Amino acid sequence: MLLTPVIHVIGWFLSVLGLAMFIPAAADWFVANPDWQVFVATGAGTAFVGSALVLATRGTSLNISVRQGFLLTTGSWIMVCVFGALPFTFSAQLPLNYADAFFETMSGLTTTGSTVISGLDQLPPGILLWRGLLQWFGGIGIIVMAVAMFPMLKVGGMQLFQMESSDRSERAFAQARRYTAALFFAYTALTLLCASLLKLAGMTWFEAAVHAMTTLSTGGYSTSDASVGHFPQHSIHWIITCFMLLGGTPFIIYIQMIRRGPLEFWRDRQIRAYLCFLATAIGGIAVWLWAVDGFSVEASLRQSAFNVVSIVTTTGYAISDYSKWGTLPFGVFFLLIFVGGCTGSTGGGIKIFRFQILWSALGQYVWQRVYPHGERPFLYAGRPVSPDVVMGVLMFILTFLVTVAGVSMFLEALGLDLVTSLSGAVTAISNVGPGLGEIIGPAGNFSSLPDSAKWVLSAAMLLGRLEFLTALVLLSPAFWRG
Repeated sequence: MLLTPVIHVIGWFLSVLGLAMFIPAAADWFVANPDWQVFVATGAGTAFVGSALVLATRGTSLNISVRQGFLLTTGSWIMVCVFGALPFTFSAQLPLNYADAFFETMSGLTTTGSTVISGLDQLPPGILLWRGLLQWFGGIGIIVMAVAMFPMLKVGGMQLFQMESSDRSERAFAQARRYTAALFFAYTALTLLCASLLKLAGMTWFEAAVHAMTTLSTGGYSTSDASVGHFPQHSIHWIITCFMLLGGTPFIIYIQMIRRGPLEFWRDRQIRAYLCFLATAIGGIAVWLWAVDGFSVEASLRQSAFNVVSIVTTTGYAISDYSKWGTLPFGVFFLLIFVGGCTGSTGGGIKIFRFQILWSALGQYVWQRVYPHGERPFLYAGRPVSPDVVMGVLMFILTFLVTVAGVSMFLEALGLDLVTSLSGAVTAISNVGPGLGEIIGPAGNFSSLPDSAKWVLSAAMLLGRLEFLTALVLLSPAFWRG
C-alpha cells in the first residue's frame, strides 16, 4: 500500500496545528505570561515536522483509496494528538505528565470534554484558549469525516449518507472538497453568532469566544471549574442550550436550508426524531424537578433543558450536579449518555439515525414473522435501505456495547467502583465528557485516575469518535496484506 498520500495529508494537518499554537502564544504574550514561549517552541517544532513531511512527499497523487482512507483517518487523529499534547506537557502552569496531556488533548480533539485539569479559573488565557481551539478544530474534523469519510469507508451503516451513489474513492474525495468549504463557513458563522450573543448576555469577549468554540463543537471545555454554572445569567444558559442543540444537528442541513428554504430543517426525518426525543426527555425531567424536588417552573425547564441537551449532544457542560436530583433522573441521564446527536453533527454517541434503523429493522422483522411470504420495502426517509446498512448499524451497536464492557472491567480491575467504571467507559466511548458519581461526575474530573486508566480511556475516546471499525480494521493482517 502506497503511504505517501497519507503522510502528505498528515504533514499538512501538523503544519496547520503548529501554526494554530501561535494563537494562544499571542494571548499569553499579551498578558505577559511566560507560557507564550512554550507555545512558540512547540508550535515551531510541530510546523517544522509537518512541513518536512509535506516537502518529502510533494508531487504525490491525492487520489486516496479506501484502504488509505482507513489509515489516514486513524493516523491523522493520533498524530495530531501526539503533537497537540506538547503545550500541556511543557507548560509551567500545569503539573501534568504526558499521560495527562495526551488524555486532555484526545478529549479535546474528539470533543469529549473530560478533563484532568483543576483550577481553570486561575489559569492564563493561553491554556484555556488552546483547549477551546482543540475542540473547535476537532468539531470541524468530525463533521467532514461524517459527511465524506465514513460514508466512503462504509462503517457503521454510514453508507446510507453518501452524497452521491458512487463507490469510487476519487469521486468521494472530490465531493468532500466541494462540501468542506461550505461546511466550514456554516460552522464558523454559527460560532461567531454564538460568541456575539454570549458577550451580549454578560460574558467577556474571551469567555464568549472559548465557550462558543466548545459549544458548537459539542465539546464542553469551559474557562471555569464550575463549567457554565459559573455564570449566573439565565440568558447564558438558554443561549448555550440552543447552540448545543444546533451543534447536535447535521451541519449539511444548514447548507440545504440556504438553497431550499428554512422548511428543509423540519423535513429531515432524523432531525424530527432528534427534536421529539429531546422534548420528551426535557419534559419528563422538568416535571420531576417541579413535582419532586420543588424547583420553580422556570428553573425546572431551564435546568432540564440545559443538562438533557448537554448530555444527548455529548457536549458535557453542566450548570448543576444532576446526579443529586434523585434516583430516576440519575438513571435517565445514564441512559442518555448512549444516545448522541445526529449523523453529520459534532455529537458523539450511537446517533439518532441508528436507533431509527434499529427500530425499523425490528418492525420489519416482526412483520415478516406475521407475513412470511409477504414483501415490503425497507425504507428510511423514502430511500431503500440495503441489508449491509442494517448489518453495519447492528455491528456498530454490538461493538459499542462490547467495548463499554471491556473498558469498564479494566477500570474495575484498577480498583474503581462500578458507577465510576461503567459511566467512565460509556462517557469516553460516547464522547460525552463527565461521568456519574463523586469522582468523575459533573462536579469532579479525571485527574485522580491512574495513568493506565487515562491511556485506556484515551483509546476509548478515539474508538468511539472513529466509529470503531475505522480504527479496528487496522489491526487486521488482511488489511496490510491487501
